[in-house]
Amino acid sequence: MIELRFHRDIYDGASLDSAMQLFLPHGRMERSETPSHFIVALTANDPSKERRIAGELANYALGLTVRSMPADAADASNAQGAT
Repeated sequence: MIELRFHRDIYDGASLDSAMQLFLPHGRMERSETPSHFIVALTANDPSKERRIAGELANYALGLTVRSMPADAADASNAQGAT
């Protein structure tokens, strides 16, 4: 079992839920929350692939979060990363 922590300032909860739905065929996931984080406990169907599935889930959730951002917010975020 791997526990992933997604900071609320970075990840959108609805995007995380969508990513979890997509990855459900690969294992069991339980989401909980703290004031600052979404927490996902992931147990892969194939333990040897657990780390990879966890990484792919996190990347996919981040991608969905970026897609869900208003265009001007995404542009501002990209400009900050370039400095």
